[in-house]
Amino acid sequence: MWDYSEKMLDHFRHPRNVGTIDDPDGEATVGSLACGDALKFQFKLGPDGRISDAKFQTFGCASAIASSSALTEMVIGKSLEEARKITNKEIADYLGGLPPQKMHCSVMGREAMEAAIKNYETGANTDRNLEDELLCTCYNVSENEVRRVITENRLTTVEEVVNYTKAGGGCGRCIPKIRKILDEINGVARQ
Repeated sequence: MWDYSEKMLDHFRHPRNVGTIDDPDGEATVGSLACGDALKFQFKLGPDGRISDAKFQTFGCASAIASSSALTEMVIGKSLEEARKITNKEIADYLGGLPPQKMHCSVMGREAMEAAIKNYETGANTDRNLEDELLCTCYNVSENEVRRVITENRLTTVEEVVNYTKAGGGCGRCIPKIRKILDEINGVARQ
């Protein structure tokens, strides 16, 4: 049994802002049903240029539902620049924390928000930059995403990277690359 905070359980049991927005200004779908987590995130801008509405639909666990619900509450009223600065750690903290094995749910929320903003700015309908090199083909995780999550969350182990991104949690072929990236970012020289 996972050790969830009361706030996390409340967002799971009573999720906020579930559904869709007619004619959203930005939207994105991230994750994959194949890996068990998928999230559609949409937002609408008000006349002041701030996010006036945000909605989500998700297929995933309690942590995915709660993280998505929390994200919608966190972005409403923010400018796109303010929303873009929200980190996955802030989403998890807003919920009173998440178990380490469930941190990927907060990462998925941040990815969806970033992709929805990109959709608004460019019209692109993709969950990641197609020029990014794919690191984990099992879970469709780019090398740039792994680097960003390691840096933002100060990760030091492959296990943490798996918990936060799912990269390395499938066939494991990308684990040597993950170790190399961890060592590079954390300044570790292997003998």
